[in-house]
Amino acid sequence: MPDGTVRTGTTTVDASGASPTAAPSASLAVPLTVVDTGKVLNPRPRNPLNSVGALTMWCRSTATVLLVLALACASGPRSAGVGRITSDELLAGGPLGVGQRGLLEVDSAADVLALSPEMRAFLDANVTRSGSGNLKLRQLVGAIFEPKTFGLHYDEHTRTAAETFRTRRGNCLSFSTMFVVMAREVGLRVEFQDVDIPPDWSLDNDTLVLNRHVNVRVHIESAPTLIVDFNFADFRTSYAMRPISDEEALTQYYNNVGFERMQAGDPASALVYFRKAILDSDKRFSPAWTNLGTLYLRSGFSAWAEAAYLEALKADRSNLVAMSNLAHLYERTGDFERVARYRKRVDRYRWRNPYYRYQLASQAFTDGQVETAIGHLTFAIRHKRNEERFYELLGRCYQQKGDQRAAERWLARARDVAASHALRDTNLSPAGAPSDR
Repeated sequence: MPDGTVRTGTTTVDASGASPTAAPSASLAVPLTVVDTGKVLNPRPRNPLNSVGALTMWCRSTATVLLVLALACASGPRSAGVGRITSDELLAGGPLGVGQRGLLEVDSAADVLALSPEMRAFLDANVTRSGSGNLKLRQLVGAIFEPKTFGLHYDEHTRTAAETFRTRRGNCLSFSTMFVVMAREVGLRVEFQDVDIPPDWSLDNDTLVLNRHVNVRVHIESAPTLIVDFNFADFRTSYAMRPISDEEALTQYYNNVGFERMQAGDPASALVYFRKAILDSDKRFSPAWTNLGTLYLRSGFSAWAEAAYLEALKADRSNLVAMSNLAHLYERTGDFERVARYRKRVDRYRWRNPYYRYQLASQAFTDGQVETAIGHLTFAIRHKRNEERFYELLGRCYQQKGDQRAAERWLARARDVAASHALRDTNLSPAGAPSDR
């Protein structure tokens, strides 16, 4: 049976899929034949939050649902003492034996964002430091994405900037971190940003992972906002984006590494990374609390898991992964009143998610329930007007109904929205990059 967690691989997406409106931005595109991310799209479950629990991770951005197959030891009666388990006790990790392992250290911010001598030499060979911002950006991007000079290979591991450069491997957070460090070294003004991608679930061994995404925003004088994205095949300029501080990006880094250590069977090391993510965010980083809860659950401490999931909801009341995990935890303990309460909350949040409604519409269309599909798509478009997939499916629905005029209208709208996205992307392709002058 599944249980859950959260991760940022490409980078993170809000579990609810809700997207604030974002100002239009250009996206730094390079020919897809050049970008070798090595990314493999994983099968996605139809209703991932119906599984037993979830985890969150950034790149591949970020949430995860653990498919815990043997939890008999965690399925006893609900602990009456759960209220006595404080947040400090959860972070201390007593039941996990952290104290017996001695003091475990995590990567410092300086280590994660360090520029290695090899990185500096690469920049000296490929970037004209005295050039304009536009020239330096184009040279840096070209050198990184060119297989003959560098070349990128996507994998699910979160690495420091220097490790990513040395191995040429990593996830979206790893590559974004490397790029930020190198861009700043040549004098470019850059910052991390969260990308609100549609909910994207993948399977990692016994874990169902909700993936979230991160990329890099570049500020160049007298030029539009530029975006460097290391998962360009799936990136859309219609996605809402939010600049985040280095501290927030590091929080995601620690959460990811904690997830990876947990998957590797090292609970003590996983705990110290989750603890670092939580403490650096003043205990407000909800995904790390969720993942910590799953760590306790997998180790057989259901009361501690419950306390951690409740801390996750205290930090973010819309954390669907925590709600789903709690519902499954209470189901195993026979507390069906709480099961119903949390599943109702999950359903309410998902129902307001335009991408979830699009998923329902797609299934309804496949099942021949065209009117049901139209109803879901009408809601989705009302809440997300710049997603061409919604219009395209709506056009196909009206074709199925035999209303060709309505079908042509919606299909034309889909083409218009797609063309506007392509135009934005072209504005930052190497051929259409800003002038070197």
